[in-house]
Amino acid sequence: MTTNETIAIQDTYGERFQHCWGCGPKNEHGLHLKSYPSDDGASCVCHITPDEAFTGGVPSNLFGGMIAMIFDCHGTASAAWFAHHAQGLSLNSDTIIGRFITAHLEVDFKKPVPMNTEISVTSRLEELSERKAIITMEMEAAGEVRATAKMVAVRVKDNM
Repeated sequence: MTTNETIAIQDTYGERFQHCWGCGPKNEHGLHLKSYPSDDGASCVCHITPDEAFTGGVPSNLFGGMIAMIFDCHGTASAAWFAHHAQGLSLNSDTIIGRFITAHLEVDFKKPVPMNTEISVTSRLEELSERKAIITMEMEAAGEVRATAKMVAVRVKDNM
């Protein structure tokens, strides 16, 4: 799978949606997580190497809440992309993508996620309707699946 890393999905969010701590490009204290669609549009991927500050109760492993936050931010960006792509649209510098928020997130922790290692999260669309998207995700580090997630994301209304 190759990715088009020219434009991150999060960089196409409208002004009022650019301040998320996890993925908002305008949050100066945030992580600035970036998600990119694959060339064929069938998946999205993000890569992150978490800072040491996010270690869990077991030293040298990533805090579980941080794992959930990565899934949350990447999953809603992916939902926005899949809905956008389903309309035959692509990302460009003028795109203001529709937004989704998390309605439900299930995380299965498979193995500890090591610190100081790049993490990649790949998402795929399971179902898309007018109002919601169901997204499945896998988190890998050091060549192994460390966690999986399933998200129900709902489209944000303009008056939210």
